[in-house]
Amino acid sequence: MSLYQLSKLLYNLNRDVAVKAQFRVDQDGVLAAYRLSDEERRALIESDIGLLYVLGVNGQILMHFAALCGIEWHDYLQQMRDGVKRYGPVRAGIYAMTTAIDEKVAGV
Repeated sequence: MSLYQLSKLLYNLNRDVAVKAQFRVDQDGVLAAYRLSDEERRALIESDIGLLYVLGVNGQILMHFAALCGIEWHDYLQQMRDGVKRYGPVRAGIYAMTTAIDEKVAGV
Protein backbone atom coordinates (compact mmCIF):
# COMPACT_ATOMS: atom_id res chain seq x y z
CA MET A 1 0.00 0.00 0.00
CA SER A 2 1.19 3.51 -0.76
CA LEU A 3 -0.83 5.76 1.53
CA TYR A 4 1.50 8.70 0.92
CA GLN A 5 1.05 8.49 -2.86
CA LEU A 6 -2.70 8.01 -2.50
CA SER A 7 -2.99 10.99 -0.15
CA LYS A 8 -0.77 13.11 -2.37
CA LEU A 9 -2.98 12.38 -5.38
CA LEU A 10 -6.14 13.25 -3.46
CA TYR A 11 -4.52 16.41 -2.11
CA ASN A 12 -3.57 17.43 -5.65
CA LEU A 13 -7.09 16.68 -6.89
CA ASN A 14 -8.42 18.91 -4.13
CA ARG A 15 -6.04 21.80 -4.75
CA ASP A 16 -4.95 21.78 -8.41
CA VAL A 17 -7.60 22.78 -10.95
CA ALA A 18 -5.57 21.31 -13.83
CA VAL A 19 -5.24 17.91 -12.11
CA LYS A 20 -8.96 17.93 -11.33
CA ALA A 21 -9.84 18.75 -14.94
CA GLN A 22 -7.53 16.05 -16.27
CA PHE A 23 -8.95 13.49 -13.81
CA ARG A 24 -12.45 14.11 -15.15
CA VAL A 25 -11.39 13.21 -18.72
CA ASP A 26 -8.39 10.91 -18.20
CA GLN A 27 -8.42 9.10 -14.88
CA ASP A 28 -5.87 6.54 -16.02
CA GLY A 29 -3.45 9.28 -17.07
CA VAL A 30 -3.66 10.99 -13.70
CA LEU A 31 -3.40 7.73 -11.74
CA ALA A 32 -0.35 6.65 -13.73
CA ALA A 33 1.60 9.60 -12.30
CA TYR A 34 1.40 8.07 -8.79
CA ARG A 35 2.68 4.77 -7.38
CA LEU A 36 -0.62 3.20 -6.36
CA SER A 37 -1.60 -0.36 -5.60
CA ASP A 38 -4.28 -2.02 -7.72
CA GLU A 39 -6.65 -1.78 -4.74
CA GLU A 40 -6.04 1.97 -4.38
CA ARG A 41 -6.47 2.51 -8.12
CA ARG A 42 -9.76 0.59 -8.11
CA ALA A 43 -11.04 2.52 -5.07
CA LEU A 44 -10.35 5.81 -6.85
CA ILE A 45 -11.91 4.78 -10.15
CA GLU A 46 -15.00 3.43 -8.39
CA SER A 47 -15.16 6.39 -5.95
CA ASP A 48 -15.21 3.84 -3.13
CA ILE A 49 -15.11 6.20 -0.16
CA GLY A 50 -15.39 3.34 2.32
CA LEU A 51 -12.34 1.55 0.95
CA LEU A 52 -10.32 4.75 0.70
CA TYR A 53 -11.14 5.42 4.35
CA VAL A 54 -10.13 1.90 5.39
CA LEU A 55 -6.90 2.29 3.42
CA GLY A 56 -6.10 5.20 5.72
CA VAL A 57 -6.93 8.36 3.77
CA ASN A 58 -7.41 11.30 6.12
CA GLY A 59 -11.03 12.41 6.35
CA GLN A 60 -10.15 16.05 5.63
CA ILE A 61 -8.67 15.03 2.29
CA LEU A 62 -11.27 12.37 1.59
CA MET A 63 -14.28 14.65 2.08
CA HIS A 64 -13.11 16.88 -0.78
CA PHE A 65 -12.75 13.86 -3.06
CA ALA A 66 -16.27 12.78 -2.08
CA ALA A 67 -17.56 16.23 -3.01
CA LEU A 68 -15.71 16.04 -6.34
CA CYS A 69 -17.53 12.75 -6.95
CA GLY A 70 -20.90 14.35 -6.13
CA ILE A 71 -21.34 12.48 -2.84
CA GLU A 72 -23.43 14.33 -0.28
CA TRP A 73 -22.12 14.81 3.28
CA HIS A 74 -24.53 12.34 4.92
CA ASP A 75 -23.74 9.70 2.29
CA TYR A 76 -20.00 10.34 2.68
CA LEU A 77 -20.19 9.63 6.41
CA GLN A 78 -22.30 6.53 5.83
CA GLN A 79 -19.93 5.24 3.16
CA MET A 80 -17.04 5.44 5.64
CA ARG A 81 -19.06 3.44 8.18
CA ASP A 82 -20.04 0.93 5.51
CA GLY A 83 -16.41 0.65 4.44
CA VAL A 84 -15.37 -0.49 7.90
CA LYS A 85 -18.16 -3.07 7.92
CA ARG A 86 -17.24 -4.33 4.45
CA TYR A 87 -13.41 -4.14 4.50
CA GLY A 88 -12.56 -4.29 8.20
CA PRO A 89 -10.77 -1.78 10.43
CA VAL A 90 -8.75 1.13 9.10
CA ARG A 91 -5.39 -0.29 8.00
CA ALA A 92 -3.07 2.72 8.16
CA GLY A 93 -2.80 6.36 9.11
CA ILE A 94 -4.13 8.28 12.07
CA TYR A 95 -7.49 6.51 12.15
CA ALA A 96 -5.77 3.12 12.50
CA MET A 97 -3.98 4.47 15.57
CA THR A 98 -7.25 5.75 16.99
CA THR A 99 -8.95 2.40 16.40
CA ALA A 100 -6.16 0.55 18.22
CA ILE A 101 -6.36 2.94 21.16
CA ASP A 102 -10.17 2.63 21.30
CA GLU A 103 -9.90 -1.17 21.33
CA LYS A 104 -7.40 -1.10 24.22
CA VAL A 105 -9.63 1.24 26.22
CA ALA A 106 -12.64 -0.95 25.55
CA GLY A 107 -10.71 -4.08 26.52
CA VAL A 108 -11.13 -5.69 23.09
